[in-house]
Amino acid sequence: MSHVVVLYDGECGLCARVVQFTLARDKHDRFRYAALQSGYARAILERHGRATDKFDTFLVVHHAGEPGEVLRERSRAGLDVLQALGGLWSLAVVLRIVPRFLADAVYNFVATHRFQWFGRVDYCLLPAAGTRQKFLDSAG
Repeated sequence: MSHVVVLYDGECGLCARVVQFTLARDKHDRFRYAALQSGYARAILERHGRATDKFDTFLVVHHAGEPGEVLRERSRAGLDVLQALGGLWSLAVVLRIVPRFLADAVYNFVATHRFQWFGRVDYCLLPAAGTRQKFLDSAG
């Protein structure tokens, strides 16, 4: 089974909350995680011709490392996560009718204020022993 890889800003309080949110609800072991500052994320970003020093977005990778690897960002990445969680969360798929430019405008507004509203994480997220294997690269 191919996992959905969540690439998140390891210094962002909101991103840390999103990781904790999905960890708590990932009943089918669908997710893996890597900080955008990690070597793992850097390799993916390079494969897609993306900047490796900008951590202002949230990314989801489908089929990571496979020929059909797909990188989604911003609002679409968030919707992918909710859909992959399944259950009632998958009902968020109806939000895909919102034009991407509008959804991303809301995303960008929150992203611009994320440190002000949610703070910075000054420490590495230390996963519990039962979830440690879900973190693909903790080295920066």
